[in-house]
Amino acid sequence: MAQHFSTANFFRRAPNALIERYFVERGLFANLNISKMKETKVEGLFDAWLKLPDDRRNAMEAELCEIHGLSNAKGFQAIIDEAGWHMQGEQAGLHAFVEQLSALPNHYHRAMTTFLDHPGYWNGATRFSHADGLSYWRKRKNLGHHEAAVHEEDRHKLAKAIRTYFHLTEGRGNHCLVEAFRRGERDYFFAYPEDHSQQSVEWVNGEFNNRPHNPAFEVVYVYSQSEGSLDLNYRGPRKAIEPLQTMFTTEILKLPELPPDPKDERVYDLGQLGQADFSFTYTPESGIRNIGIKKLQLTSRVKKGDRLTLEADANNNPKGVYNLMAKIGESLDLSVYDITQVEVTASIIEDANKPAKRVTFRITHPNTCSLKYDERDLKLRAMLEASGLEPKEPTKESGDA
Repeated sequence: MAQHFSTANFFRRAPNALIERYFVERGLFANLNISKMKETKVEGLFDAWLKLPDDRRNAMEAELCEIHGLSNAKGFQAIIDEAGWHMQGEQAGLHAFVEQLSALPNHYHRAMTTFLDHPGYWNGATRFSHADGLSYWRKRKNLGHHEAAVHEEDRHKLAKAIRTYFHLTEGRGNHCLVEAFRRGERDYFFAYPEDHSQQSVEWVNGEFNNRPHNPAFEVVYVYSQSEGSLDLNYRGPRKAIEPLQTMFTTEILKLPELPPDPKDERVYDLGQLGQADFSFTYTPESGIRNIGIKKLQLTSRVKKGDRLTLEADANNNPKGVYNLMAKIGESLDLSVYDITQVEVTASIIEDANKPAKRVTFRITHPNTCSLKYDERDLKLRAMLEASGLEPKEPTKESGDA
């Protein structure tokens, strides 16, 4: 989970020498000798920062917030991935670049060095890091193995299709921009259609007032040519999912229509989590320390719509939810109920120098999980797989059977 950003905290954590470079390049604070200040003791810089005009300070604050967002392991990997695309065929140069950044003291050094010295890598890295943090992707398979068309003309066609769809169905989307990036063997497309006009209360040049603006909403595609699959992230009505997938396949893959979607037969085996003696499987290297069931949702097979939700404090009593289950089982036949949703809580160490973080995620029947695909959540997904819970594609033999 990304840490909260504050400018004062950023000045304390980022290296003074690079902060000084950042401001000197913008014609600011040359007389402060920031690099001579004691690291983490930059109150003089923060005081000078607060005296800047609002419009100047706001523009730079957005940049510092982006740098902060990439100042972690996930951000460093995104930088490496984007650099890899720029240095295709230059393995020695890429290796030297990674070694140079790896030798720096921490991720704030790495993110700021990239921002200042390698601006060509920055935009793609921020997009990748953002995509890694998105949850609830929708996968479409069976698309063949066609090469994605990434040229400006093709991106304009996809933007036009998205713009037209949302304009006709929802009255928004008057404008749309589509960006394309290559990451390893996958193609990332970020679409930004214009949302409905909004009005928010803001401080502008010291005055408090309503300010109209036209925000963008987001549609993200990740296409794998080798798998013939498309992952889509869109936070909006479900009815738009298939039209958005169709636009991608016709404008980017150049297919005449969206191929049929084979039924996803993967299923989380949640029934075993109803047993009080169930234990999760993970290695010490994963950083996972404690894990327990916080909530169980049980759905009746006999009476449609009947559900039971059991919730207990798994931090202090890992078996608390099972104690509740046993009590309810004394007066109710739980054999006619299936477990359809589980909420899991885990402690995981992300930094050896810091205490473990508490993480909560949900698994819902048949195959939905709230975990993302960033570094931390991939470890938790690996734990689910090792525990016999993560759904897998059916084998040919099981399919024939």
